[in-house]
Amino acid sequence: MSNIFVELVYALPNKQYLFSIKLKYICTVKYVIERSEILKIRPDINLKDNKIGIYGRFVKLTDFIQPDDRIEIYRKINISSTKKKY
Repeated sequence: MSNIFVELVYALPNKQYLFSIKLKYICTVKYVIERSEILKIRPDINLKDNKIGIYGRFVKLTDFIQPDDRIEIYRKINISSTKKKY
């Protein structure tokens, strides 16, 4: 079996994180996130609170990745009450 390559991205206003990950087999989204070690680098990421997607489509941590997927960890955006539009 050949290797599978996926990317993991997490973007902040002033810094972006991009991981290229080589896997030997199809696995879950959660496994890829844990393997990337982004959770050690960014302890503010909480997998219970942050939404996760693949190419802009929300996914569950238990979903399986496909070759060449780009897993995206979405951060919460805080909008101050003065900037909210009604």
